[in-house]
Amino acid sequence: MKIIINIGYLLCITFVGCQTKVPDFNAENAFEHLIAQCDFGPRNPGSEGHRKVLDYYLKTLTPLADTVMTQSFVEKMPRTGIKVEMNNVIARFNLKASKQIMISAHWDTRPWGDRGRDIMGKNQPILGANDGASGVAVLIELAHILKKEKPKIGVNLVLFDAEDYGTSGDNWSYCKGSQYFAKNIPIPYPNYAINLDMIGDREPEFYIERFSYEQNPSLVMELWQKAESLGLKSFKKRARHMIFDDHVPLYEIAGIPAIDIIDFDYPNETANYHHTKNDIVQNCSPKGLGEVGTLMVHHIYEQK
Repeated sequence: MKIIINIGYLLCITFVGCQTKVPDFNAENAFEHLIAQCDFGPRNPGSEGHRKVLDYYLKTLTPLADTVMTQSFVEKMPRTGIKVEMNNVIARFNLKASKQIMISAHWDTRPWGDRGRDIMGKNQPILGANDGASGVAVLIELAHILKKEKPKIGVNLVLFDAEDYGTSGDNWSYCKGSQYFAKNIPIPYPNYAINLDMIGDREPEFYIERFSYEQNPSLVMELWQKAESLGLKSFKKRARHMIFDDHVPLYEIAGIPAIDIIDFDYPNETANYHHTKNDIVQNCSPKGLGEVGTLMVHHIYEQK
């Protein structure tokens, strides 16, 4: 009996020791990263806020990542025709791992609040607390976690520029940063990509985006099922919108099986602050950031 007990004890120790430790994701920290970006004001390409927040990203990410790089390109601004330098920012972790994944978000903000009712606001840049700062806020908090706990896989955090300066009705005038990235991939070809956009809603609901399901159905189902098992109530295992976002150029141009986690109904189905002057910190919350961030750390650290 003593031998059986001892063997059982050893098996128990072995089992516990083999369990994957998943770090906690701090939603409040992520929300502070959202606020810090908004403190620079609108970050539309060519603006002072755009220049200053790029420096903030580089100073924040460089001490955390194994390597940080910028991918510069020049685009002509719609309406003005002025050429502006843009920059994608890439922070890489565990460079030598055989499996490499991407988690991305765009960091620029819309130069015009063209969906708002205010006539003057239609020609003014928006703050982009949700549409711009929220996805990056989760990436920055992930960078802090990845610094402390080395993942088994390679993780590439990519901040896309010039996602949101296009002309309404012309999809390919948007997502210029991801288009450039897809044509000039500066990292080992990733197994897949997960794009985060508009995840800071006060009433978060993350339905399955339809392009995502077409491009990588197995990853979509894996993530939404994991969200369900973790009790992340904002994730809804039903399809809703079909949205042209940074995941589409990644797939269409480079063949990267990319998906999008997005809550396009901001804050809900009856009202939407998207591309309006109401996209401000006060209309955001840590809740969605926490649920998306928690899902991402489980996905990263539960890899075999």
